[in-house]
Amino acid sequence: MNSYHPQPLILSFTLCLSTIAFVAYNLVPISLFCISCMLLVFFTAPIRTFSKPGIFTLIFLVQSGARMGGRLVNEMLSFLVFSVLDVVDMILCYVYKVADFLIEAEWKACYCSTSAKETIASRGKITVSETGESKIVRLTCSKLQLKEISDTLYTRPSLVSKSIRPSKRRSNVRSSLTVNSAVIDMLQGRMGRQRTLPIPRWSDCNCKTCTSWTASSCRDTLFVKVDGARENAGEDVIFIHGFISSSAFWSETLYPNFSKSVKSKYRLFAVDLLGFGRSPKPTDSLYTLREHLEMIQRSVLEPYNVKSFHIVAHSLGCILALALAVNHPSALKSLTLLAPPYFPTPKGEAATQYMMRRVAPRRVWPVIAFGASMACWYEHISRTICLVICKNHRIWEFLTKLLTRNRMRTYLMEGFFLHTHNAAWHTLHNVICGTAGNIETYLDQVKNRLKCDITIFHGRNDELIPVECSYNLQSRIPRAHVKVVENEDHITIVVGRQKAFAMELEAIWRNASPRSQNQNKI
Repeated sequence: MNSYHPQPLILSFTLCLSTIAFVAYNLVPISLFCISCMLLVFFTAPIRTFSKPGIFTLIFLVQSGARMGGRLVNEMLSFLVFSVLDVVDMILCYVYKVADFLIEAEWKACYCSTSAKETIASRGKITVSETGESKIVRLTCSKLQLKEISDTLYTRPSLVSKSIRPSKRRSNVRSSLTVNSAVIDMLQGRMGRQRTLPIPRWSDCNCKTCTSWTASSCRDTLFVKVDGARENAGEDVIFIHGFISSSAFWSETLYPNFSKSVKSKYRLFAVDLLGFGRSPKPTDSLYTLREHLEMIQRSVLEPYNVKSFHIVAHSLGCILALALAVNHPSALKSLTLLAPPYFPTPKGEAATQYMMRRVAPRRVWPVIAFGASMACWYEHISRTICLVICKNHRIWEFLTKLLTRNRMRTYLMEGFFLHTHNAAWHTLHNVICGTAGNIETYLDQVKNRLKCDITIFHGRNDELIPVECSYNLQSRIPRAHVKVVENEDHITIVVGRQKAFAMELEAIWRNASPRSQNQNKI
């Protein structure tokens, strides 16, 4: 069994409080001054400009000024906040090097490192020079994975990085790296001698729930929540959750609301993706699209002898669903996507960088966009958040239950807490951002090779993935049916309307079955 690592709770809260204090001390006075100036300018502009405006004109101008002022305040505040966070993340880089060395006797090379010598000395990692700068490539013991590594891992331009390295310019950002055979030969010798990092690491939770996968029988397969027909199942359904979530997103909402007829006919499989929930969270994984797909294949399709299936996927899961559909075009009976993150890349833009800016726009408002920006742009700040929240999730769960008197169901909290920073960081970059250049190919193949029904659901009030994403996807696959659900957002598209959504899914599967039979006859 893995060795026990002491709970560094004091270090966790010290890092968190220091970061908050630094940001607040430098940011609050400037922010309040900027907000006051903006409000003064935009609320008094209509009065100064028009001497005798009509009441409706005045109201319209005030509202327009307020909206414009709000946008500018958001822009200014975001600029200030993220400028400070750029500095904080750089400071935390060195803090974690010291902490890792003191606790684990070695420091973990990060993607913001520029020291080739330092990175070469790190086990399981190499430095590749591209366009004049050193880039880090991490390796697993069994695979050399370069093509699927997103450049957003090491290319996240900020004001701080530009000011520190003003003379360096990137001409073209490539989504893949090339290493010659000599380097590969060198690595093969190193990989056999490397020491495996402790599982879990000091900054990860080591409770029984989070480490249940370390049992020998669970290391190579995902956690799968199975329900429905046990014998003589007519059809199978695979549910794929979104980013920082778990199988409970489906099993706690939809499973109890499916009819008896569905549960007697269908086998239902809800997986915890690699690195999330109760599934394995290997420290040496890059969490690429291929790794996620291979684990689904190994954990669901092969052991349960799944020959044909329906897919229901949410957010990040939609990318995996499209790739899975392309890999098994003849086996797919229906494809249901919820809030798919599809942003067509403008001509001349790097697909991965554009996707990162759209998913994580470096804005303080709305809050969900601010959270996504923190998770995507800052390797060390996001690690601090995981250290404070995920490592100590039992404390937060206890406090939540205490404050809500157990009225709040905790399955969403479980999905949010049960992951490691390594898993979330790499999945976000290598799957969501890294596949942006391939998504067009997937859509072309889905359009031309797949004959199954495609249904897309999207919440009108989704502030993370806008409704335009679903319409953009429909423009690529005209037969896809888009259903926009009013007054629902990224989460409440399912949670809170699970009974209605379960009925909608049953109708989709029921209508897809006769169509599939007719296609097989043809």
